[in-house]
Amino acid sequence: MKKNKKTKRLLPIILLLVALVFTACGKSSEEKKESTEAKVEEKVEKKVEEKTEEIVEEKTEEKVEKKEKETKKKEEEPVEETTDTTREFTDSTGRTVTIPAEITKIAVSGPLTQIYVLPLCPEMMVGFASEFSEEASIYIPEEYLDLPKLGQLYGGKGEMDLEALLAAAPDVVIDVGEAKKTIVEDMDSLTEQTGIPFVHIDATVATAPEAYRKLGELTGNTEKAEELAEWCEKTYTMITEMMEKVDAEGDRKTLLYCLGDSGTNVIAEGSFHAESINLMSTNLAVIEDVVPSGGGNEVDIEQIMNWDPEFIVFGPESIYDTVGSESSWSGVTAINTGNFYQTPSGPYGWLSSPPSVQRYLGLLWLGELLYPDYTEYDLKAEVTDYYELFYDCDLTDEMYDDLVENALP
Repeated sequence: MKKNKKTKRLLPIILLLVALVFTACGKSSEEKKESTEAKVEEKVEKKVEEKTEEIVEEKTEEKVEKKEKETKKKEEEPVEETTDTTREFTDSTGRTVTIPAEITKIAVSGPLTQIYVLPLCPEMMVGFASEFSEEASIYIPEEYLDLPKLGQLYGGKGEMDLEALLAAAPDVVIDVGEAKKTIVEDMDSLTEQTGIPFVHIDATVATAPEAYRKLGELTGNTEKAEELAEWCEKTYTMITEMMEKVDAEGDRKTLLYCLGDSGTNVIAEGSFHAESINLMSTNLAVIEDVVPSGGGNEVDIEQIMNWDPEFIVFGPESIYDTVGSESSWSGVTAINTGNFYQTPSGPYGWLSSPPSVQRYLGLLWLGELLYPDYTEYDLKAEVTDYYELFYDCDLTDEMYDDLVENALP
């Protein structure tokens, strides 16, 4: 009996111990399971990381390899121009033409143009319109005197040697001066015919500064162009201000500009060649049908006597040397008073022949000749500066004296 009671008391304890054992075993199994899962997860993560690193490395290698191939391909491929090789230029007629981005070689349409261009960029010129005379050549840098002769578009024979022009292969052909009535058609036709762009730039006595700025834009020599433009502006302003004073006092002189072997060709008031004369005097040659060429209108000695100018200026190679002894001219006041002179010339005329930028020298000269009481400049100094700036010519005293030998009292 006692044994059974004791057994009954121990049974719950035994059952409790058994339960604890099983619980402990279960817990141990779960912990073991969790531990195993953690290890598996860790291994998986490690594998993923390793695989990811491999993929990244492969991708990086592929990118590097691809870039190397692209670089090699670019090196092997011909290099394409990244800069513009041409540009557009609008000339004074309003024509927009395509020209090389950088101009290195230019041709000129005639003597007038070459006198404008020569001071700006002689190294670009591929030729002259014609040969310089021995007297004129002393003002031109020697290294340019042997350039090919290309002829001229207007004036003279009006024939340009297109074969010589094509052989010279200029980037552009420039025409400077007065726009002829057919200028647009002429420029377009020659451009189409030769494949070389032809451009026109207006240049009058008043607009020479702007012409130089336009030439600077065309050639790229903007700094030198501005220097030339400023000289022209300074001179033109000085002369026009002086003439305002002359007119205010009513002292403007009457004048004729006479040309030709007989001296009876006159540059009429409406001529492009008369701009300097019109500015500096009262040009008495008022004619209905003005001849546009530099040869002027032919008249007779009776007409000259009727006009009866205070001053006469004769062009180069005229009758200046003998007119004083010509009986037919004895009735002209300017001849009787000795107020007749010859236009300076070198390398071309100071008034026309052709009507170029040298007309600024003509303005200075006529100011000294006609209005010595109004001039506030030294003619010799101004002329010397011009030849140095425009022709890089060191004008000696002898050269200056030769220029004005028959041009001043």
